[in-house]
Amino acid sequence: MALFLSSISQGLLWSIMAIGVYITFRVLNVADLTTEGSFPLGAAISTSLIVNGIAPWLSVLIALLGGMAAGFISGFLYTKWKIPALLAGIITMTGLYSINLRVMGQANISLLGQETLIRTVESFGLSKTNAVLLVGSIAVGIVIILLHLFFHTEVGLAIRSTGDNNEMSEANGIRTNFMKVIGYMLSNGMIATSGALLAQNNGYADISMGIGTIVIGLASIIIGEVFFRNISIAKRLLTVVLGSVIYRLLILIVLEMNVDPQDLKLFSAILLALALRLPAIQERLTKRNKKATVSTEKGGLS
Repeated sequence: MALFLSSISQGLLWSIMAIGVYITFRVLNVADLTTEGSFPLGAAISTSLIVNGIAPWLSVLIALLGGMAAGFISGFLYTKWKIPALLAGIITMTGLYSINLRVMGQANISLLGQETLIRTVESFGLSKTNAVLLVGSIAVGIVIILLHLFFHTEVGLAIRSTGDNNEMSEANGIRTNFMKVIGYMLSNGMIATSGALLAQNNGYADISMGIGTIVIGLASIIIGEVFFRNISIAKRLLTVVLGSVIYRLLILIVLEMNVDPQDLKLFSAILLALALRLPAIQERLTKRNKKATVSTEKGGLS
């Protein structure tokens, strides 16, 4: 039971990163690899500030701003310099590796003995798992509420319109390039926030902790979409959270099967491939059922 709750709490913190990936992947309809640089950037900023005496909650907000800055760079390269989205993300991700090292001053930083959000909540008598559950639930709740409100503003609707139909949005006077940059900033801000929270939960930040985050984010999105489709933006974000939690539970099941931890990245890649294949399988089954229904009706009429 403890491992089950721990996986759920981890899933909540990871879901904020998945929500960030969702903004570019689904709302803007572009693939952004900045994720693997902005995630450790958030962790690097937060841990470095905490070690230097900054309040943990404030370090998360500053990490958010750092992630938004990274998103601005990728968005600028994509919209103004006309560099393809994938390449723009790779360029920013590569540059962030050196920036993250500069921020931390070394390959990793330990938060041993430092005050973090998790330890602050633990001081009220909660276990670590329950503390992470509480912090994760509050953080996810705030993110979903704020994004729900934002995406119903004029700017938020313009961003959604840009992702749905770029040409039509331009024809209606929407500054689509500007909206894309805002989307990039929002996305990577969420991703860096998740990195900051997970670093405080894990008790350290490492230069390589961003490897594979894009796969985790995409898997969470696709898994959530398998269960729910054609729903409002707030409910879509909730499905991403659900997908993230399910993903962590699947990881737990794999570990319980005594799979070598070094094979987890391979499992993540296979899981993502299967999740991406599921919609096509569902569509094929739906068409087959419709054909069977039509054939049955024709047989009945004859």
